[in-house]
Amino acid sequence: MITILPETTKNPITKIGLMAGVCWNGDTTDPEKNYKRGMDCILCEHGRTFEYPDVEMVIDGYSARCIREWYTHIAGGPTRLQSSTRYVKWEGENFADNFVIPPSVEKAKANEDAKTALSDFEKSFMTLLSTMEKAGVPKEDIAMFYPLGMKTKIVDKRNMRNLVEMSHQRLCTRAYWEYRKLMKDICDALSEYSEEWKWIVDNLMKPKCEVTGFCKEKKSCGRKPKLEEK
Repeated sequence: MITILPETTKNPITKIGLMAGVCWNGDTTDPEKNYKRGMDCILCEHGRTFEYPDVEMVIDGYSARCIREWYTHIAGGPTRLQSSTRYVKWEGENFADNFVIPPSVEKAKANEDAKTALSDFEKSFMTLLSTMEKAGVPKEDIAMFYPLGMKTKIVDKRNMRNLVEMSHQRLCTRAYWEYRKLMKDICDALSEYSEEWKWIVDNLMKPKCEVTGFCKEKKSCGRKPKLEEK
């Protein structure tokens, strides 16, 4: 689940135009002029101006594996805080309450062997946690045994340029399914936050092949022609 916090820039296009207007010694008192100037910056791809609108959000319920990949995008000085394995307790009675179960595993659960294997892992893992706790092992040390599939929560802050450039890579069909879902959820949440963000999402946040007109991936999905074919 994605929660866009109220500290997020409400009108990113207008904000871009305002900042550009200061540099150009233009009239920054008129929101309509700022919006037009902001659109000019976007259409001319003046990327540095994209770094002024900020997005602050809570990212909740995605796997630690997915969030680890999220951390690899460092451009633009993002800031984040993550749910502490030292203090946060497990919630819910079901395994799926605490772990992200891939669709392929859900499909495989129709196979009795796969279903049994997952059930055995669930029981052995919960037994491990319980045994460690009863033995007096600190939670911060028990956390060493948590798998990457466990759900986690972060508070994240980054600028618009970082998000737009990230979307080009992570909306690609070659990206891992959970990361594509995360990026799509962010796009949906921003689209609902304001009309200006909806324009940004609809026009700028897209797979890289939609930006370039061709595919740069070695293993292409076929959505666009390969670069060497153009």
